[in-house]
Amino acid sequence: MSGARAGIAALLGLEADVAIVGAGAAGCLLAAKLARAGRRVVVLEAGPAWQLGDLTSNLIWSRRLKWGGAPVLPAGDHPFSFNYNAGWGFGGAALHHFGAWPRLHEEDFQTRSLHGRGFDWPIDYGDLQPWYDRVQEEVGLSGDAEAEIWRPEGAPYPMPPLRVLAQGETVARGFAALGMRTAPTPAAINSTPYKGRPACIYDGWCEAGCPIHALANPLVTYKPEALAHGAEFRADCEVVRVLGGEGERVHGVEFLDAEGALRKLRARAVVLAASVVQNPRILFNSASGRAPKGLGNRSGLLGKFFMTHALINVFGLFQQETQPHEGVSSSQLICHDRYGKTSTPGAFGSRQWLIAPAIKPNDLLGIATNRADLIGRDLARFMEQAVRQLGNMTGFAEELPMEQNRIELSAEKDARGVPLARLHHTFSENTLRLWRGMAQEGRRIFEAGGAREVWTTPIVNAHMMGGTLMGDDPAASVTDSYGRCHDLANLFIAGGGLFPTAGAANPTFTLHALALRTAEHMIENWPTISG
Repeated sequence: MSGARAGIAALLGLEADVAIVGAGAAGCLLAAKLARAGRRVVVLEAGPAWQLGDLTSNLIWSRRLKWGGAPVLPAGDHPFSFNYNAGWGFGGAALHHFGAWPRLHEEDFQTRSLHGRGFDWPIDYGDLQPWYDRVQEEVGLSGDAEAEIWRPEGAPYPMPPLRVLAQGETVARGFAALGMRTAPTPAAINSTPYKGRPACIYDGWCEAGCPIHALANPLVTYKPEALAHGAEFRADCEVVRVLGGEGERVHGVEFLDAEGALRKLRARAVVLAASVVQNPRILFNSASGRAPKGLGNRSGLLGKFFMTHALINVFGLFQQETQPHEGVSSSQLICHDRYGKTSTPGAFGSRQWLIAPAIKPNDLLGIATNRADLIGRDLARFMEQAVRQLGNMTGFAEELPMEQNRIELSAEKDARGVPLARLHHTFSENTLRLWRGMAQEGRRIFEAGGAREVWTTPIVNAHMMGGTLMGDDPAASVTDSYGRCHDLANLFIAGGGLFPTAGAANPTFTLHALALRTAEHMIENWPTISG
């Protein structure tokens, strides 16, 4: 291509060094680091071009930030709540994430070697620790590393912990009564002003995206850095397939723009950072004669081993006032005393408690909706007490990877003619036993803390992991430890889909650390990657 034609193509957005699909946590981080290194980066996002001014402290209004694209068809005994867990637009799911950022434990990386269950990661905790440390400094984490006696080795947090308020103090008494330890939740939320962003005001609106910018979301962390170094972000651009090139290379992506026109973006490298479900959907839809089962699917494992966390929500009414609307959406305190894989009799896997999240009177995670058994005056009397005296916490139980939990293409198509994804999900009996153990323990904790009434929710799920597993063996995984597809020298995958196992910790911190490690690898090996 001549210099003049290349310049015109660049102006039209048809050429890039790196095409990144998805402007969420991993996509924005990779865009920032690659652009800083001098690469021309174009980020294509299927959803809207959210700006910071679009964030509003209103749970109903904030539903706009949840998935708004083509439906994901549910299947299995325990269907996954994709619409709630996924993001839509600039910032992705991390725009409205709650901000709890614990690290995975060393044991999480070696469950096959240590216990003969699940898979080993192709890296160990020591490989990822420097990236955890660097990310927490870049985005800002609050916490108390010494109080987290179960936390693996790592640098202290750059900010002191968030405050523990009345609800946290109340629920913590139950843990102490049973000899269990708690610590302030490690949070991607400012406890003090940090890098020009203000400290948290504890009004409990993290799920709405944090209008004051105390929560570390991509619009206040990596997207500004990416823009400052020349990265281009395009909203309303739905990538439908990766364009296969000659040999073991790809040469760009095909996408539908806001008007529904099919366009191409040519690139020397492609990074899929859409979501755990959408990345396999794109790769399956990129099948060709050379890749009949889907691009990057020589192993036949694309879309398989999807994982989530089994959640139990515990509620109780206390005598003292807890002011449950105050605080942060994630939690005030954390407990990993039962995180060990064999710590639950009769079940295998890790689990964690997130203690005293802020809770509002209504909407999906609200006070009223967790008592669907009450109506009329009974509900009114309950609400009069609960808005002042409620305590709550959430337990996370690990799900082990199972091949039948998978993402696949459906014969059904969306309004634009693109095949829909179908997500099969069923919890194993082992996970259900782990979950039941948490439900029983949660009741004991609240009763020991003086709750006069205790109840729990049915099993629910949160977080997406797996589907594009990383590993050393190309026959048993989709990518290497940097997210590079084994089959293709210049196609990378980023996000929680790389996780070989789920652990019980929230995945956002870990996927940031993996993305930063991938970015540095791409920068250092750019001549080989770019061809």
